[in-house]
Amino acid sequence: MTSENSDVTGDSGPGLAALVASGTVDVPDFPKPGILFKDLMPLFGDGATFRKVVDGIVGHYGADSFDVVAGVEARGFVVAAAVAYATGTGVVPVRKAGKLPRPAFSATYALEYGEATLEVSEDAFTAGQRVLVVDDVLATGGTAAATMDLVEQAGGVIAGFTVLMELGFLDGRKRLEPRGVHALLTV
Repeated sequence: MTSENSDVTGDSGPGLAALVASGTVDVPDFPKPGILFKDLMPLFGDGATFRKVVDGIVGHYGADSFDVVAGVEARGFVVAAAVAYATGTGVVPVRKAGKLPRPAFSATYALEYGEATLEVSEDAFTAGQRVLVVDDVLATGGTAAATMDLVEQAGGVIAGFTVLMELGFLDGRKRLEPRGVHALLTV
């Protein structure tokens, strides 16, 4: 697949969109019947592709536009850690309920196939710290909205929100307005 592939779109152009698409495998009926899961593990396992994807995120925001990266459990951790390493910033995990050992803020939200709760440590950010929120997929926007609310509740300021893949037909971007979304691939 070349960067001239015009069948794929994303906020950073068709080249990066094609890279994400090439590293994604569709898994039907996971985690529940009727859901088509977008598995990004092949992308993470390809070092050259993963590096280009991380470089694309860093290039979009610039290394000086955020102080720390927040990654959403679980696949968001992978991307967040790589972006933090590439920019010399820290990384903060946004975890599923009950996984953090110290006092935490929590937010419960609806998923496209159920309900979930996320948490972030109360002392995860210093007041006014600029936070780039990173996740693998944007679906309905529930996870993203809950995460950004938690970051702000903990004192952080949203510097950006980026995902590898946006499921455009679920309108998650609209739910997050007026906050911006940066998606490398939109399907």
